[in-house]
This record gives sequence, structure tokens and C-alpha cells, in this order.
Amino acid sequence: MKTNQKSRIVDYIKQFGSITSWEAYNELGITQLGARIDQLQKEGYEFKTEWEHKKNRYGDDVSFKRYYMV
Repeated sequence: MKTNQKSRIVDYIKQFGSITSWEAYNELGITQLGARIDQLQKEGYEFKTEWEHKKNRYGDDVSFKRYYMV
């Protein structure tokens, strides 16, 4: 059965507790996580976010959001 991106995001968060844009891309093939989260919020889902800070492969500081369902 084929699922849509929003249901894959919800299922992923239920299984793993949260999601980042890298996980969405790498695990689910979703490139615009923020847009899908916005759509889910308009459908009544609630999320909290936390900023994460890491270094990329070049040693540069990068920041990104981790999304959790409330």
C-alpha cells in the first residue's frame, strides 16, 4: 500500500519519538519536512520543536529543528 508523506511523518514520529529534516530525507524520501509539518498542523496535529546544533562534514556549525508530536 502506498502512503503519503504526511502519514509517513506521523508514523515515523510515533515509532521513533521525533524527526529531523535529515531523517525525513534519508529515511522517508521527504525533502520539505517543514512544509509537511505545517500541513499537519493545519489538520490539527500539534508539534513542539527543539533546535539541535552539530558540525557538518566540513566542520561547519549547523542548526536544525527536531520535531516532536505533542
